[in-house]
Amino acid sequence: MVQKMLKEYFQFEKRNTNVKTEVVAGLTTFLTMAYIIFVNPSILSATGMDKEGLIAVTCIITATATILTGIVAKAPIAMAPGMGLNTFFVVLVASGKMNWQTALGAVFLSGVIFFLLTLTGLRKKVIEAIPPSLVSAIAVGIGLFITFVGLKSLGIIIKDEVTFVTDAPLSLTILIGLFGLLVMIFLEIKKVTGALLAGIAASTLLALITNRIELPQQIFSSHLDISTVAFKLDIWGAFKWGFFGSIFTLTFIDMFDSVGTLVACCHQANMVDENNQIKGLDRLLMIDASVTILGALLGTSTVTSYVESAAGIEQGGRSGLTSVTTGILFLLALLFIPIVAIVPPYATAPALIMVGLFMIKEVKAIDWANMEEAFPAFIIIVMIALSYSISTGLAFGFISYTLIKVITGKAREIRPAMCIIVIFSALFLTSERIGDLVEYVKTAF
Repeated sequence: MVQKMLKEYFQFEKRNTNVKTEVVAGLTTFLTMAYIIFVNPSILSATGMDKEGLIAVTCIITATATILTGIVAKAPIAMAPGMGLNTFFVVLVASGKMNWQTALGAVFLSGVIFFLLTLTGLRKKVIEAIPPSLVSAIAVGIGLFITFVGLKSLGIIIKDEVTFVTDAPLSLTILIGLFGLLVMIFLEIKKVTGALLAGIAASTLLALITNRIELPQQIFSSHLDISTVAFKLDIWGAFKWGFFGSIFTLTFIDMFDSVGTLVACCHQANMVDENNQIKGLDRLLMIDASVTILGALLGTSTVTSYVESAAGIEQGGRSGLTSVTTGILFLLALLFIPIVAIVPPYATAPALIMVGLFMIKEVKAIDWANMEEAFPAFIIIVMIALSYSISTGLAFGFISYTLIKVITGKAREIRPAMCIIVIFSALFLTSERIGDLVEYVKTAF
């Protein structure tokens, strides 16, 4: 009975999937992004926020947002506090201009702006205004980006003072990770379902056998209390002209990180109609905006769509049951954090590398013979990967696309929504100085 209800609600036949595939996909997504349970609190606690409270909040908001995405939008997309956005949050506090309570207020206000932009349909128009070639470029850029993240987590790519990055000497942990990657490749060649999950499990088991990791001393989590960070935000304190630039930056990064992730992942999951538009986009965007507001209330930085969703999609995830599974696992993780913690980053890193491989295939859809399309696509791909920022890559790509159309006398081909995107992009790239400029004007007059 339950299986029949799930089949009908999530439209398994229409999406060519089943319960087993969706559950495996949800578990794969969970494992590739479970690191946020520990990384997000570690980053945000630098502001003075309670780390244990942040662990609980991270699990709760990730589970809530992801389950909502699955049930309401019926999409295999996971949402959680964004990496990069949490670092920007820390920078705001470290600057001395605001405390963490006020920074949460700024996140709340950015979420409200985000919600209003979604409510008016502007975000949907922005996504639909992106040319097909740039859509493919976003997928390729994110593919390179997520591959780089995977290589870094594996430990094979490290920082270098001269060349910026370089390869690290082979270590046992790197070899363990590469073993998992080999397992994934072999099973993918053999068309075995759950190849990424099997590779993660193989690496984790090998790490356990070689004493690289240890079994936890306890199974259940100790008491976690969210009251130390929840509902502590200072919204009124964030209402200052000097904070306008910071709020705008939070809004832009959230908006375009989400745009990039949703465009890439939804196309990968075949969630597009005959006009190449994303199905259920309105609901996805509304959830995305709403959970940022909820996240600020609970006490965490901006919540956004996660590129790691592509790992589950690659394992066959096509419906909301993938997200529901991932969300439930984050709730369970709240109870079993010591067990989740034993899966090392170098075991999940190969899954990200494989996802990068799958996403980079979109490069063939770009018209490289047409310079008007090729150059902006190239800029998006390069800047997403090298700036370590999806939103920065999109900003440079959208601006270059528009400028090329204007100088070649084809300005009429630019959709009005793209003009708005370019204005936002230009403001984003200069937003660090907006707050200072406003304060200067106020002082002068």
